Amino acid sequence: MPTFVYMTRCDGCGHCVDICPSDIMQIDKKYRRALNIEPNMCWECYSCVKACPQNAIDVRGYADFAPLGHSVRVIRDEEKGTIAWKVKFRDGREKNFLSPITTKPWGSAIPNFRNEAEPTQEARDSELLSHEPESIRLDDGGLHTLESNGLKLVEGVYY
Repeated sequence: MPTFVYMTRCDGCGHCVDICPSDIMQIDKKYRRALNIEPNMCWECYSCVKACPQNAIDVRGYADFAPLGHSVRVIRDEEKGTIAWKVKFRDGREKNFLSPITTKPWGSAIPNFRNEAEPTQEARDSELLSHEPESIRLDDGGLHTLESNGLKLVEGVYY
């Protein structure tokens, strides 16, 4: 689902340009608004969607995910620590997907693995990746969930 920008919401801050790994988010020189210059080359990582403080970037859904006549809306809620994906189908039905934000804060340190000890044979034979338990927070009591982030399920939607 490649991204697109609502020009009326965009203020040209450039957060999407800074974070895009494929360098396809650009600022239009004439209008000073962001745009996806090559939607076919979009990696679909949605970093730009998540980074946009104006909620000006959305995605175009694929037909197998959300058939013709649908809309997909992405809303990042920093206060609750969630990202919500709202799909509205052409028959009026809505599906809401809510996920905790798991991205690290901008500028946070990435571990330097050069200083780490070589993995043991047991670690090499394991199905886990190197440092996976620490990285996915299994070492502090399990994966973070919507409930552990303080959200409650009400009529099929977390609030």
